[in-house]
Amino acid sequence: MLGAILTGVIFALVLVFFGRFLKRRLAILFAAVPLGLFLYFSQYIKPIANGDIITQSVSWLPSFGINLDFTLDGLSLMFSLLITGIGFLVFLYASEYLKGHQYLDRFYGYLGLFMAAMLGVVLSDNVVTLFLFWEITSISSFFLIGFNNNDKASRKSAITALSLTGFGGVLFLGFSLILGSIAGTYSITEMLNAKELIVQSDYYIPIIILLFGAAFTKSAQFPFHFWLPGAMRAPTPVSTYLHSATMVKAGVYLLMRFTPVLGGPDSWHYTLLAVGGVTMVYAAVQIVSKTDLKAILAYSTISALGVMIFLTGLGTNKAILAASVFILVHALYKATLFLITGIIDHKTHTRDIRKLSGLRKVMLPIAIIGLLAALSNGGVPPTFGFLGKDLIYEAALESERWNWLLTGASVFTNILLFYGGFQVGVKPFIGDLPAKYEKITMPKPQLWIPPAILALLSIVIGIFPLLIQDSLVVPTLNALHVLEDELHLKLWHGFNLVLGLSMLTILIGLLIYFKMQPSDKRTALFTKYEPLSPKAVILKGGFYFKKFSFKWTNFFQNGYLRNYINTILLFLVFLLGFLLISHIQLKMNFDAMTDITFPELATLIILIISVLFAVITQSRLAAVAALGIVGLSISLIFLFYSAPDLAMTQFSIDTLTMILFVLVLYRLPKYLNLTNPRNRIKDVIIATTFGTLIALLALEVWQVTNNNEVSRFYAEHAYTLAKGKNVVNVILVDFRGIDTLMESVVLTVAAIGVFSLLKLRLHQKD
Repeated sequence: MLGAILTGVIFALVLVFFGRFLKRRLAILFAAVPLGLFLYFSQYIKPIANGDIITQSVSWLPSFGINLDFTLDGLSLMFSLLITGIGFLVFLYASEYLKGHQYLDRFYGYLGLFMAAMLGVVLSDNVVTLFLFWEITSISSFFLIGFNNNDKASRKSAITALSLTGFGGVLFLGFSLILGSIAGTYSITEMLNAKELIVQSDYYIPIIILLFGAAFTKSAQFPFHFWLPGAMRAPTPVSTYLHSATMVKAGVYLLMRFTPVLGGPDSWHYTLLAVGGVTMVYAAVQIVSKTDLKAILAYSTISALGVMIFLTGLGTNKAILAASVFILVHALYKATLFLITGIIDHKTHTRDIRKLSGLRKVMLPIAIIGLLAALSNGGVPPTFGFLGKDLIYEAALESERWNWLLTGASVFTNILLFYGGFQVGVKPFIGDLPAKYEKITMPKPQLWIPPAILALLSIVIGIFPLLIQDSLVVPTLNALHVLEDELHLKLWHGFNLVLGLSMLTILIGLLIYFKMQPSDKRTALFTKYEPLSPKAVILKGGFYFKKFSFKWTNFFQNGYLRNYINTILLFLVFLLGFLLISHIQLKMNFDAMTDITFPELATLIILIISVLFAVITQSRLAAVAALGIVGLSISLIFLFYSAPDLAMTQFSIDTLTMILFVLVLYRLPKYLNLTNPRNRIKDVIIATTFGTLIALLALEVWQVTNNNEVSRFYAEHAYTLAKGKNVVNVILVDFRGIDTLMESVVLTVAAIGVFSLLKLRLHQKD
């Protein structure tokens, strides 16, 4: 499994060096990567259906309990097949859709990295490594959403998506660390054994709040949903992949994966019910105001994600079954509709449904594919969507509380989803064909074969649901510890209330579709209330926070080095003063002090004179020379007290610093004596107070009993554990390895930033 993840990473790295040679004629071959991974995961369908669970563990940070642990069970297998299967079709589709694009190799690199990260998310059995892959999905999706980087709106959408999902990532990190500390393990499988301990913990509510925040931001739940419609600025292959089968379902996957660990208390179920219910209804209502094909699909995706969260919140066996099936249903029909939208946009250069009609006359196969996807979206028999919708209604009706309210919300949502699906999959193809579209021809096979495969699967699985029952659905339920007795997925359940609700959904959906045509008046009505929307509220809050940050920064970072130093020193004065007054009782033992020798006294006098000279001199070079003497005096003190290594380090650094100061300051003008006397008095007071506190603190530390436990540990284990005889080097490289690694990362990032600025070429506008 680690190899499958690394395949996507290696693929992305290879494109960095060889992508430009392959993108012109061989781009279609890139689809072999997800296809190979799909075939790899397909071989595990039968073993997992028989009850096997495939595991892999690679040691990473065993001392911290963090390893690269992977588990392939029913739930992760279903998501892995969606990620790689739809990934293959998207890779194939993109080879023609973005044909000739100058950054096609870069696009495939981002897509390959994202695919690898999503596989890491669904396969990880360690919450820390899951967090690592979770963050990579956010970063790679940022590059995909902002792929059209010359478009200001695309860049803004990418930043918005990264900000919200990145915020969710921080919450997920907190969730992982707290949960791991309470459970005593970071392994998700082992956490099942500590469920009672976790649920009864005082930190249970903070844990689920952090988890919900991470899941809701990633899966675009109300009120964090607005990043997803903005992300539609991305090319259609990105929208298809991220927003139908992968990224937006990561939050759903996370909640389902942790349901056996954290599910049960009312706080878990009611929160998911409320957020999922509000999201699915709110987003469904928004559909009727949209006239852009991708905007309709965006809000229908948000609504469908709300349905999945809603079902997870119900938590019954029937609800988990409905959620598992609906994940597959939604991936098939939504990916199809996205791909069809891309074809329409590619051929007509518009996505406005008010300008589209009659395209069946020039693209009849595409019209048939769109109709099949719309039927599955609307839950019309014999499609797979009909089966998924029936299961949703069954789960809502069997709820112990508010079953009619929950069922009514489900029916209302599905009616509007029906309307949205027909607007995208049917309306552009019916009616009269405008003259400007008469010369349109059928797209290349790479564009229409992928949606055709997905649409046919929606029909075939709908007629023969047993194809997925034992191979995918039952193993998924087993992975979630759901015991569903006598599970029989079938198209016909006889005449009952669920069938009646399904027929009612279809009839009202058709009525709304034919009677409620897109209009500017309805759009204007929704726009009128836009200032009250979560997007407007959050963005306005961000504006005021930015304004506050600007004033705060300008107050402290005002460009005067003296103020920076004074701020730092004043903070330390108050902190150290508080500690000395409240916790430290100075009892000086002067008898323990050694007599001051003449060399020490002479060095101290030289040091004091140098400091005073540096303060009062009017020459920068003289001040630098005086500070150099201060540094050399400190080196002598180190020598007096048997620390030659520190003395040499001090000498080397001080000498280099002096040379740099001289080179920088040599050509600067002389001091301008503009210093306010009040400022000088203030500086003297701050410096004297700070120096006195440091002296008192040093004397207090000198009186503390010397404890050599730490130094003995490093001396005894430097060679036996790290195979190094230089204790300082061993501490830096091995015992402080993570800290040193982070320092190296920071320096590398800074170097990349500097290099980017050096390579930047700004073109002046004429």
